[in-house]
Amino acid sequence: MWKLRGYLKPYWKASLLAPLFMLLEVYMDLLQPKLMASIINEGVLRGDLPHIQQTGLAMIGIALIGLLGGIGCTIYSSIASQCFGADLRKDLFQKVQSFSFRNLDRIPAGSLITRLTNDIVQLQNMVQMTLRILIRSPFLALGSLIMAVTISPRLALVLAIVLPILFLVLYVLIRFAFPLFSMVQNKLDQVNTVLQENLTGIRVVKAFVRSRFENKRFQAANQDYMDIALRASRVVSINMPVMMLILNLSIVAVLWFGGHHVWEGSMPVGDLVAFINYVTQVLMSFSMVGMILMNVSRAKVSADRVNEVLRTESEITDRPQASDAAIRQGRVTFDRVSFAYPNQQELALRDISFTAEPGRTVAILGATGSGKSSLVHLIPRLYDTTGGQVLIDGTDVRDIQLQHLRTHVGMVLQESFLFTGTIRDNIRFGRPDATDAEVKAAAQAAQAHEFIARMPGGYDTLLGQRGVNLSGGQKQRISIARALLVRPAILILDDSTSAVDLGTESRIQRALRELMRTSTCFLIAQRISSVLDADKILVLDEGRIVAEGTHAELYRSSAVYQDIYRSQLGKEELAHG
Repeated sequence: MWKLRGYLKPYWKASLLAPLFMLLEVYMDLLQPKLMASIINEGVLRGDLPHIQQTGLAMIGIALIGLLGGIGCTIYSSIASQCFGADLRKDLFQKVQSFSFRNLDRIPAGSLITRLTNDIVQLQNMVQMTLRILIRSPFLALGSLIMAVTISPRLALVLAIVLPILFLVLYVLIRFAFPLFSMVQNKLDQVNTVLQENLTGIRVVKAFVRSRFENKRFQAANQDYMDIALRASRVVSINMPVMMLILNLSIVAVLWFGGHHVWEGSMPVGDLVAFINYVTQVLMSFSMVGMILMNVSRAKVSADRVNEVLRTESEITDRPQASDAAIRQGRVTFDRVSFAYPNQQELALRDISFTAEPGRTVAILGATGSGKSSLVHLIPRLYDTTGGQVLIDGTDVRDIQLQHLRTHVGMVLQESFLFTGTIRDNIRFGRPDATDAEVKAAAQAAQAHEFIARMPGGYDTLLGQRGVNLSGGQKQRISIARALLVRPAILILDDSTSAVDLGTESRIQRALRELMRTSTCFLIAQRISSVLDADKILVLDEGRIVAEGTHAELYRSSAVYQDIYRSQLGKEELAHG
C-alpha cells in the first residue's frame, strides 16, 4: 500500500487537514471525563449548583467544538480518499489500455474488472479510515492512557495487564484473516469472469437453451465466493466480542479495586468515574484499531493486486529510436516468421515468408485453427513474433512507433465490436475529426449507407451495448466503414463479410478496390468465392503456407486449393444456380 502513497500527494492539503481536525476532536473528547469528574467532586458532592451549570455548559461547548472537528475530518478525508481512488482508477484503466494481447491473455477480463472496482473501493475506504479512525484511535488511546495514569497510577496497572492480551488477540486474528482475504478477492474474480462471459454470450446461451447449465456454473462460483467470504467474516466477527469481553472484565477490575480506594478515601468518586471513562476509551480505541487492522489486511490484498497491474509492463512497446515516418507505401514482408501464443509450446505459425505489394490484395485461406488470424495480428503488433521479422516498407514493425504503425493499419476483426453511442460516432471511432461527408462516403463503400438511412435517426441512431439493435451483417458493414474512414496504407479484413450475402460482399469488394486502390489489403475469408479476384492467395495449413499464387495458378498446381474450390464453389453454384 505504501507504493500507492503518491496518489495522495496532489491532495496533501486535505490529507493534512483531516487528521488535524481529528486531533481537535480527540482533544475535546479527552477533556470530557475530567470535567465530569469535576462536576461530581466539586458540584454534586458539595452541592455547588453554579459549578455544575458552568461545567455542564463548558462540556456542551467542548462537545460542539469536537463535533466541528469530526465534521471537518469527515469532509477532508472524503475528498482525499475519493480523489485518490479516482486517480488510481484512471491510471489503472490507462495501464490496461497499454497492454498487449499477450498481457490480456495472462490477466482475465473478470479479474481486471474486480481490480478496477472492488479492489480500488477497498483502498479508498482504507485511506478514509486511515485519515479518520486510524488517527483518532491511537491518539485517543494514548491520551486516555496518560490521563488514566495521572488520575491513579495504581489502577493503571490493570491496563498494563490487559493491553498485552489485546495485542496478542489482534495478532492472532490478523494472522488468520490475511490469507482468507486474498482468497476472497480471487473467488470474486471468478464470479465476475463467469458473469461477464454469461452476459456477453447471453444470446448463445438462450439459443442453445443452456440457461440451467449457466445458472449452475454461476451458482458454483457464487457459492465458492460466499463460503470463503463467510470464513473470513467469522474470523473478523470474533474481534468485537473478544474486545467487549476484555473491556467489561477490565471495568469490573477497575470498579473492584477502585471501589476500595474510594471506600478508603484515597480516591474521589469523580476520579473513579473519570478513570472508568478513560479505560473505556483506551480499550474501545484498541478495539477500533483491531477492526482497522482487519481492513488493512484486506486492503493490502487489494493493493497487491492493483500494484500487480501497475507493475505489469506491456511486452509490446516502442523501441528507443523507433521511427514515426517509416510507412510510406504499405509493402508488407514476412521473413521466416514463427509465432506461439503465451504458455503454449506449439507454434501457431511456422516459417512464414511472403511479400504483399501496395495496391494489391492478399487473400488468406485455411481451415479453422490454421493460423490465419494469428498471421494478420502480427502486422499491427497486437502480438510480437516468436521468430523472424514482419517488415513494412523495409522496416521491422518493432522499429516503428506503435502510434504511427497502428494509425496506418486499418483492421476489421472477426468479431464486429460496436460501442454504445451513435452510428456516426462508431464509424468515426478511428478518426473523430472526420466530416459527415467522409463518414457517409465510408458507409457507402461498406454498403451500409442504405440501411443507416432507413433507420429512424439515420447516422444519429443510438446503438445499444455491442450494437445489439443491429444484425450481424449490419454490424460488420459499420465495422468495415470504421476501418475505411481511416484510409489506411494497410487494410486487414479478418473474415469481416461472413454475415453478409454474396451480392453485398461483391459490391463491398468493388468499392474497396476503388477506394483503397493504393493500399495493401489482406483478406481472410471462409468462402472461396470471396478471394477469386485476389492478386495473391495464401493457403495455410497447421501454421504453414502450403500453397501460394493466384486463383488460376493454385487451381492448376495445388491439390488442397482444388479440394476447397470444388467443395465450396460446387455447393454455391447449386445454391444459386
